[in-house]
Amino acid sequence: MNWRRASIAGAAALPIIALLAYGTTRDPKAIASPLPGRTAPDFALSVIAQGEAAQQRVEGDTITLSQFAGQVVVLNFWASWCLACRDEHRALSDVAEAYVDRGVKFFGVLYDDAPQNGRRWIEEMGGQSYPSVDDPRKRTAIDYGLYGVPETFFIGKDGRVAYKHIGPVTDALLVFKLDSLLAAPPSKTPASP
Repeated sequence: MNWRRASIAGAAALPIIALLAYGTTRDPKAIASPLPGRTAPDFALSVIAQGEAAQQRVEGDTITLSQFAGQVVVLNFWASWCLACRDEHRALSDVAEAYVDRGVKFFGVLYDDAPQNGRRWIEEMGGQSYPSVDDPRKRTAIDYGLYGVPETFFIGKDGRVAYKHIGPVTDALLVFKLDSLLAAPPSKTPASP
């Protein structure tokens, strides 16, 4: 056996083994986002599906995030082709309806999909209690650092992204996050860009 070749092979294998060992300590579902703690990017998007109750908007209206300064906002990015979006739809609609009079606004943001498909999907799912808007050029999705759908962003009264959730949300998670944001004292420092 040539000890020199064995030493070189062992030295070459060590970085690969170290990289694999490091990878086993990471959560493959955890995707770091630079947005939490920063000012939520503003947007101007057109309503494609109106909500029920007090959050009703007329189709074609333009909604901007800045219209809701001082309120808690939940942005849920979804698509009609997204199977996991079906899992969270009822929870989002039920919690949006429960929080409509508490200073919380919910908006669905249709991602990489045709508005007519989104409207049909909402109808098939039994409607929803909040409006959905179209992001036709995916500009808002890019600004929010979207990795896929569903993803949900919780924006505090101070205009900062408080939390980003990847995957389907549950009613328990929505209630926990919203109650925390509603109970938070007003921020004394301006939101950072």
